Amino acid sequence: MNANLFALLASRFPQNPDADALLIPDGPTLSYGWLDAQTARYAGLLKKIGVEPGARVCVQIEKSPQNLVLYLACLRAGAVYLPLNTAYTPSEVAYFLGDATPRLLVCDPGKLEALRPIAQEAGVVHVLTLGSDGTGDLSEQANVCAPDPWIYDAKPDDLAAILYTSGTTGRSKGAMLSHANLASNALALHQIWGWRPGDVLIHALPIFHVHGLFVAVHCALLNGSAMWFLPKFDAQTVLGLMDRATVIMGVPTFYTRLLALKNLNRESTAAMRLFISGSAPLLAETSDAFAERTGRRILERYGMTEAGMIASNPLDGDRIPATVGYPLPDVAARITDDRGAPLKAGEIGVLEIKGPNVFKGYWKMPEKTAAEFRPDGFFITGDMATIADDGRISIVGRAKDLIISGGFNVYPKEVEQAIDAIPGVIESAVIGLAHPDFGEAVAAVIVADGSAPLDEPSVLAALKDHLARFKQPKAVFFVEELPRNAMGKVQKGQLRQCYEATFQA
Repeated sequence: MNANLFALLASRFPQNPDADALLIPDGPTLSYGWLDAQTARYAGLLKKIGVEPGARVCVQIEKSPQNLVLYLACLRAGAVYLPLNTAYTPSEVAYFLGDATPRLLVCDPGKLEALRPIAQEAGVVHVLTLGSDGTGDLSEQANVCAPDPWIYDAKPDDLAAILYTSGTTGRSKGAMLSHANLASNALALHQIWGWRPGDVLIHALPIFHVHGLFVAVHCALLNGSAMWFLPKFDAQTVLGLMDRATVIMGVPTFYTRLLALKNLNRESTAAMRLFISGSAPLLAETSDAFAERTGRRILERYGMTEAGMIASNPLDGDRIPATVGYPLPDVAARITDDRGAPLKAGEIGVLEIKGPNVFKGYWKMPEKTAAEFRPDGFFITGDMATIADDGRISIVGRAKDLIISGGFNVYPKEVEQAIDAIPGVIESAVIGLAHPDFGEAVAAVIVADGSAPLDEPSVLAALKDHLARFKQPKAVFFVEELPRNAMGKVQKGQLRQCYEATFQA
């Protein structure tokens, strides 16, 4: 049996090829027949230019129907899809190209001049372009290829994608996800979230990370559903589509911005059956306010790059704010101390998981991979959590000092290294502060030596070309020295407490 994820998705496509797949506001409606034919064309092009099964295809392009087609074509051809955040700078992209050694880089036409020499230096054989409007030499070449119905005969452990996730050391790690990892997660989510005939998804997430690319897309395609495929989230646009949709997946920022609209109410959301939130903690006050306005409680779930979705509040039953529900079917979860010893129900410790969704390891990092797994196969998530007597999980903190801003992961060490390289900076500490819109905002606390004039604008200007926008501090503070404990470790808790009111009204 072919374990290729595309084969699974295609087996669930509607029998009528004219059934709606992608709905574009003020644009065309694209059918499942179009989607199947286009993925066959793109897969044919990949094969033609020598992208063999197992070869990496690195992609840094804006969201578009053709972007989605390219992802599905990679699955179809057995290539390994490697999406990059569109905010990454050329210097950041250079690392990924050097580490992943892709056969093909696909970039926005406007970035070709900056990225082509970087790709050549990394030994990338082909560089093609694809714009947000679907134009570019990739689509031009694919559209003259005859559709190839061939689907690569994949084994369950064959890699489908590599998604990079930053580490506390500052070096990004490539999480290797297999066809079986992604398929098991998609099937479980389709089941527990009660997908039904006629469901229509509002897709307003980016498609360079797990939430938008895997969770949302896979559920809709498994169900043969149509998706309102939006280039980005706009609260008024999304609310205006809710009379023609039934499901939406978003980050907490989506819901805070929807709550700012006066016409968000029970009537405007009457057709919707399910609101899902993830990628960052959902504040209880946001959940309560949304339930009061719409009569529907947001379903919060929990996941991470290395495992896709791990736990979810129930479709039927209590959705308790500040909890992430129960482990998915076939996923085992436990809480341990820092030595790996199991803790009792209700005790705070490190969450460890095991299941068919857990990744195959970090790309070219066997020692790091080994260090993240217990001898019995449980993966150490690094998140601090509790598990109640009934199995419900609550995430209480992050052992790895992760900041989640607007649904994007920011690791302080990477930002600190960039700040410390600025002339005049002695050292820095980067922290996350509560923010009403982003959930958490990146803030930097800097010790300067006075050798160069430094202020917030100059620091931000120095970081502009080195860090993606979402990683850049939204506030910069200067101090004489950083607080430390007896062992010399910076006390970031003290800093967070000191500046906790920065973004509060």
